Amino acid sequence: MDPERVLKRLSQAGVDADYELDLRGLDRAHAEESVRRMLERNRFTEPRSIRVRLQPPPEGGGETLFQPIGRLLLEARRHGLLSRLSPLPPETGVGYRIETIGKAERD
Repeated sequence: MDPERVLKRLSQAGVDADYELDLRGLDRAHAEESVRRMLERNRFTEPRSIRVRLQPPPEGGGETLFQPIGRLLLEARRHGLLSRLSPLPPETGVGYRIETIGKAERD
């Protein structure tokens, strides 16, 4: 496969989504709870794509939610709640694009 084509496809993966969960400005506990609730609600709906937005790192570095939320989403994928998980392309912001399994594929 052509490497340029693969890179283009990966960079465009986070551009479109059915819904967006904006966690910018939340502390870790609230952000994780928001993700858990979103995952639980989406177990009973049609499959959909969701863009999860996170706060960019502070000037000069510092702790972000990228890893903790990423671990939570990875665990959800391992448990069969997500069919796809990828980071957003840098030009679209910090976060993830996920695709839920939803009810349609589980029944």
